[in-house]
Amino acid sequence: MKFNRNETTNQRIERITVQHVVVGIDIAKDMHAAQMTDFRGRSLTPRHLSFPNTLEGFEKLLRWVKEAQSKHRLTSLLIGLEPTGHYWFNLANWLLQQGIEVVLVNPVTTHRNKENRDNSPSKNDPKDALVIADVVSRGYYTDYVTQEATFERLKTLMSDREYWVKQSISLGNRIVRWIDLYFPEFRQVFPDWTVLRSLASLHACPLPCDLKRLSVDEVIKLWRKQGMKRASGVSGRAKAGALLAAAARSIGDTRATEEARQDLYRLIQTYKQVTVMLGEIEEALGRILQEIPLAEQLRSIPGLGTMTLAAILASAGDLRLYAHGRQLLRRAGLNLAECTSGKFKGQIKLSKRGDSMLRKHFYWGMLNLVRQNPDFKRWHTHNQERGMKKQASLFKLIGKLARILIGMVQRGESYQSASAAPVAA
Repeated sequence: MKFNRNETTNQRIERITVQHVVVGIDIAKDMHAAQMTDFRGRSLTPRHLSFPNTLEGFEKLLRWVKEAQSKHRLTSLLIGLEPTGHYWFNLANWLLQQGIEVVLVNPVTTHRNKENRDNSPSKNDPKDALVIADVVSRGYYTDYVTQEATFERLKTLMSDREYWVKQSISLGNRIVRWIDLYFPEFRQVFPDWTVLRSLASLHACPLPCDLKRLSVDEVIKLWRKQGMKRASGVSGRAKAGALLAAAARSIGDTRATEEARQDLYRLIQTYKQVTVMLGEIEEALGRILQEIPLAEQLRSIPGLGTMTLAAILASAGDLRLYAHGRQLLRRAGLNLAECTSGKFKGQIKLSKRGDSMLRKHFYWGMLNLVRQNPDFKRWHTHNQERGMKKQASLFKLIGKLARILIGMVQRGESYQSASAAPVAA
């Protein structure tokens, strides 16, 4: 398909012929609802079909569809799903294995078209299934294409990493809260509580009352017991002295010291476990990226980090399937949207209708590129000299990065500076 949006929509509409049965399925956790129409949106069955999210239910759906096809002498089939949570994956993959075309309908589209037939805001599963079939027949859908196993492995690991990063941040905030309650002066000595000496202190003597009877040498001895090889020295003794001085004037809560000590111990142990898991996940991501030739080609962009690259390939999949960088931006919800009516001209904003993880890593990746990549740094400076705000410049350069990525993949080229000619990869 061509990328032009109007042409693409027309091609999707023309794809549905007079021989098509269009099935809309409203997805749920246990019971799905399906409705069937012809290419013009006319219902082909007197009532909807409810079927369970099991193999028997999938086979029941297929028998129901084939009976209707035989009755109405229709030979083609297109099934549209509303991708609700994770409940639709098994059904969509099973249908693809049966050689059936599967397309996806955005839940926002379903919500905004639910009053088309009955002019009523009422909502139920059979009605939603019929709305899905209607919008499919009008070309408001996207094709569902399964990715290669390598990209699926990458996607699973990145999803796992996102979850544990959130847990790590949550645990870190909880530890900071603990310090603020029981030893607020601790952060004057260790502004970054995650450094090794700080963790050793929190593990061995977390409360001010644990430090009040200790000397500098005894604190250093406790650090050594926690595995610090270079616990002493001038800086070590200075830190130990500052810690003892902070403990002597602490205003921390002293009413539940034993419970507080156990609470911190559990928090730090969990935080360390999560940190180890994140390291293992990032190592696994690096190994998978080595198996993807596309990744090695994209690594030629100076300043494009491993996590940014992994997020792009995990969320967008095989970039060879994209015709233009604008498609990649729409995937991330970074395309521009405006609201105008008559004389009113609204503000142009990002649509944010797309993959939030991809959008986040595009932004973080661009922050890294404008610091490390000479070309992006020069373009960013040029944009700001022309009066463009910093954020606007960053998002404009994200669009440029998307076009560069798709262009490199389409032409099989490695990245070279803007002042040099591209060389085939």
